[in-house]
Amino acid sequence: MNKKNKKLCKFKKNNSGRSHGKISVRHKGGGHKKLYRKIDFLRKKDEILAKIVRFDYDPNRNVKIALLCYEDGEKKYIIKPNEVKINTLIISSIKSINLFPGNVTIIKNIHIGTIISCIEKIPNSGAIFSRSSGTESELIFKDDFFAIIKLPSNKKIKLSLNCRAMIGKIFNENKKKFYKAGQKRWKGIKPTVRGVAMNPVDHPLGGGEGKTSGGRHPCSPFGQKSKGLKTKKK
Repeated sequence: MNKKNKKLCKFKKNNSGRSHGKISVRHKGGGHKKLYRKIDFLRKKDEILAKIVRFDYDPNRNVKIALLCYEDGEKKYIIKPNEVKINTLIISSIKSINLFPGNVTIIKNIHIGTIISCIEKIPNSGAIFSRSSGTESELIFKDDFFAIIKLPSNKKIKLSLNCRAMIGKIFNENKKKFYKAGQKRWKGIKPTVRGVAMNPVDHPLGGGEGKTSGGRHPCSPFGQKSKGLKTKKK
């Protein structure tokens, strides 16, 4: 049985990929019940030392989470940083601190070239960048007001110096090999059928005599191109 701190968990309803009763994301449904772990992405308990008690499994993420116990007795979950062990002491502060993995401070106090993760987009809004398994970002430029961060996708973004970031890389979780199809079903993933194996009525790539390759660019069942089409709104 996976360890969890029940006070830091809440019930998560499984919508099975449906919105208003209609399928909006295909190949989702079923799966084991799971609780959502409340992760502290704000890290605003400043100047209070926290000890890493243990590392827990999180069914909602592809990385383990670390349970912190602060000096005042409060417990919180964070994303597990790399190079930290049980009983490691970490701290969060807006002042200048030691740039050890797991510590959190504002970008103003971080040196250029430092590897960071769990980065805020707007000050005091909570971390949204570099939270996945094995990801890291790099601080590549700073001036008096703004900083430029290189994200894992190699995209460069401009942020305020007052945004918080965690020092170090996110722990890289080894991918588990599935040894039977039922393990995917436990995770709520349903089987996927290739478009070229369907009938013409079911998919734009379907039909044809024998093993045909589709005859057009790869696309979704609704005709949207699936290779290289940019769908992000400006």
